[in-house]
Amino acid sequence: MLREFVKLGHYKFAKEAADWEEAVRMSCEALESDGTVEANYKEDIIRCIKKYGPYIIIMPNVAMPHSQECARGVHKTAIGFMRLNNPVSFSPGEEDKEAKLFFTLASCNSEQHLQNMTKLSELLMNEGAVEALMLAETPEDLLKIQEDYLD
Repeated sequence: MLREFVKLGHYKFAKEAADWEEAVRMSCEALESDGTVEANYKEDIIRCIKKYGPYIIIMPNVAMPHSQECARGVHKTAIGFMRLNNPVSFSPGEEDKEAKLFFTLASCNSEQHLQNMTKLSELLMNEGAVEALMLAETPEDLLKIQEDYLD
């Protein structure tokens, strides 16, 4: 999975984001750059979070920004990865609602999306890989994590 992020250019490393909204926008940039999603997709995600709360926080320090399947402006099924040096809070004062790692989902093919979710689940169940991702700074780091923990 990490190898695929590097191959497709679906990754971003950043120091910080001003707030969770900026972080969500930043997490969509790599998917926008190759036409996987259109610019409206990030705003759709932000609207959903404002409406339903921080449902995208799936475990401490890990967010999975997404909107509904077959959302408007989604042209390919993919996952984008972003790591921030400094976490953003989705609910001030609640440490368990902070995120440094973002796995942004785009889906227009349910079978491929299910395969992506399975790979992502396997990745997130590997504590060593998640800890290494928290420190990753380059695409080479992603490839090394893939080799060390997932192959």
